[in-house]
Amino acid sequence: MQDPPFAKEEFETLSNFRYQLRRFQHWSEQLTRSNGVTNLQYLLMLHVAGYAGREWATITELAERLQAQHHGVVALVSRCEKLGLVERRPGRSDGREVEIHLTRKGERTIDRLARLHRDELMRIEGAFAVPGTEQLTQSARKRAGREAA
Repeated sequence: MQDPPFAKEEFETLSNFRYQLRRFQHWSEQLTRSNGVTNLQYLLMLHVAGYAGREWATITELAERLQAQHHGVVALVSRCEKLGLVERRPGRSDGREVEIHLTRKGERTIDRLARLHRDELMRIEGAFAVPGTEQLTQSARKRAGREAA
C-alpha cells in the first residue's frame, strides 16, 4: 500500500520548524560574530564545556558533536588556540589522544555566550518546538480513516 501524498498541514509544520531553527541559528551567528568569535568556535567551546562527566573533550568527540571531519576540527581547534580560547593537553589514558580544554578566556567567553543563548531560548519558548507525531502524521491518519470507512 502506498503512502498518500503529504498533507498541506504537514508541509507547513516542517516548514515552520525549519524556519524557527534557521531564525535561531541566524540570531546565534550574529551574536557570536558580535562577540569576536565564529559560530563554529562558539559551538566547539560549548561542546568542550558541555561534554558529559568531564571538563574536556577529544578531537574525535568534538568532530562527532560538530558533525565535521576530524581534520576540520583539528584546524578549528588550532584557530581557537590562537585566539587563546582552548588549549591542547596530552591524553591522560592514551598518549595518542589529545584533550581539548577551555582556557580562562574561553571559559569567560562561553559563559557569556551560553547565558545569552539560554536567555534567547527562554524568550522564544514555544515558538521553537520539535513537531510531534500528531502534526507529522496527518496524511497517514487520513488514509487510515478512509480505509476504515
